This record gives sequence, structure tokens and C-alpha cells, in this order.
Amino acid sequence: MKHHMAMLIGIFMVLGIAGGCVTSQVAESDFDSVREFTLKNSQGMSVRLINYGAIVTAIEVPDRHGKTADVTLGYNSLEGYVNAVDRPYFGAIVGRYGNRIAKGKFTLNGKEYTLATNNGENHLHGGNIGFDKVIWTANVTGPNTIQFSYLARNGEEGYPGNLSIRVTYTLTDKSELRIDYSATTDTATPVNLTSHSYFNLSGEGSPTILDHQLMISANAFTPVNQGLIPTGEIRPVAGTPFDFRTPKTIGKDIGNDDIQLKYGLGYDHNWVLNKGQGGMTLAATLYEPRSGRFMEVFTEEPGLQFYCGNFLDGRLTGKSGKHYAHRSGLCLETQHYPDSPNQPGFPSTILEPGKEYKTATVYKFSVRP
Repeated sequence: MKHHMAMLIGIFMVLGIAGGCVTSQVAESDFDSVREFTLKNSQGMSVRLINYGAIVTAIEVPDRHGKTADVTLGYNSLEGYVNAVDRPYFGAIVGRYGNRIAKGKFTLNGKEYTLATNNGENHLHGGNIGFDKVIWTANVTGPNTIQFSYLARNGEEGYPGNLSIRVTYTLTDKSELRIDYSATTDTATPVNLTSHSYFNLSGEGSPTILDHQLMISANAFTPVNQGLIPTGEIRPVAGTPFDFRTPKTIGKDIGNDDIQLKYGLGYDHNWVLNKGQGGMTLAATLYEPRSGRFMEVFTEEPGLQFYCGNFLDGRLTGKSGKHYAHRSGLCLETQHYPDSPNQPGFPSTILEPGKEYKTATVYKFSVRP
């Protein structure tokens, strides 16, 4: 069992949390309950997590020579996650609705609901105090599994229904980080949960992800307006910079004269995955040639948001003490499509009482020669 463990390793460096800076609904005294957990496997991979925001704080994987590096962006202290400039959501579970809802409004069963507008005129990632800003209950449920649970109350951030959520992380000996999501509600409500980890397979603190080779298994994407809200169109990727059906470097087409790239300041869009019969399918692959690190993303979700760190600008200092430069990390967020509650042509995100929200995503790591 020495290679299979979910270890509580103590308080997560709760340093310098000043009352005037805390942007969370929890009291300062509650930060004493924040703990860090470590999962390890027999392949030299480890994952660290905290119960604040159900955040993945580190993923350490070996390169082709066996040298281990942390490939996710983040902080060494809780203070970093609580007080982060511009709220990058490093490693967090976001919700109740991951991604954007236009103008912070939607109508459900004849009633209009108003949410926080925390991204210009739009609602983003659950609002002012989303799931990334709360303390979850943590339980070790298996030899290499940790489950986080949270009850989002009716009216929290404007959403209807008491929503009971469980997010379970499991690390396998195949170097798969599996994330299982489940939720139930007592009132119909939109639900769209995702993990917001930023990856750099060269190691966090490395200056760019533009040399990474990305494949996205999608024949189409959802174009957006200037506020990054989908127009409702499902547009083929063929002949556009959004065609990642065969692997290419992220930097290859990012500078093209394309209005969608201008709106996103680069890639910050939802791809419509080729799901076939549904179930767990390959959504994307990511390869960093110098280290040989290779990541595969499998999901049951219909969409994938690829964001290439366009708003990183060097102001944030990460775990290695290096500043996170422009496009030094990328996100591959498995999800339903943005603004689905206002887009009748998109797959529904409405969870009804008596039904269970249940989905899973796997990030699998390996090396290539």
C-alpha cells in the first residue's frame, strides 16, 4: 500500500490572511480548517489538493528522463488563493455555472433569475463567491481518493435550489487523475461544474505554452461576441485557426487576423466535441516536446473550453517564485457550452429535482520518447 495513499499533510500554510483582503464567505477563523491532501501512485506522480475551493494545488509528473516537475500553476500559501489579483481560478472547481451567462440573467420555468455580473456585464464561474471561494468538507474515501462536498444554498449567488455537490478526485497507477462530479437539487437549477487547472508541461513557471502541441477532437466550435458570449452558431473549424483536429503548436495560428482571436485576445473558446455515441471519449491531447510529457483529456462532457492564459501578465508570482507571464499556462476545461441557460439550441444544463448531475473527466499523463 505504500504507493497508494491519500494523506492529510496538515494545515496549508495559512499565512497573513488579513481581514480586509479576504474575498470569501467564510470567517477568518474557519481558515484553520483548510487542509492539504496528497495522492501518490507507483509511477512517481503526485497530486496535492486543498479543501478551499476543492483546489488542485500541484500535479507532479516525471519527464522522459524521470525528472519530476509540477505542471500546474498555483501558489504555496492559502493567502495566494484567497487574495489572488484578477482571480485566475488556479486549480479550482468552479460553479454553480462554469463559464459565462449573458448579462447575469436567465429565465427558468417562467421566472427570471438575476446573478452577479462579475465579468463586465456578464456572469462568470459562479459569481462573486463561487465554489472556488468556499471551504468544502473533505473525506478520504479510498486508498488514493479524496471526496469534497459542499451544499450551495437556495439563493446563493442568485441561483435557485439547494444544490448538494460532491467532487471526487482519484489518482490511479495508470497516472490518471479522475474527477467525478455529482449533484442533486430540490429545485430546478442550472449546473455546469468544471476544473480550472492551468497546465504547463514544461513545469510551472516556464515562460510559455505556445510551443505545446495540442489536439482537440472537435469539428466545430461556438463563436462568441465581443463579451465572449456564444452567438448560438455552431461553426466548423475547417479552414480556421480553431482547427486542432490534428496536433499543432498552440502558437502556430494564434496571431492570425481573425475576429474570434481578437475577441478572445487569443484562444478562449468552447469546442463542440466529437462525442459519437457519448460516454467517456478522448477530448484533447497535449504534448511538450522538450520534456516529452504528454497529457490526454477524456470526458463525458459535450464541450471543452481551451483558454491559453491570455490574461496572465506577469503580476502573479507562482510556486517556483517566478512570475506567471503572458500565455505561460493553459486550461482545458471540460464542460457544457457557455450561456446554455439562454441558448435553447445548446445541450441543456438544467438539473431537475429527483435527478442526479453525474459526469466525469480524466487527465492522463505519460511520456513520449
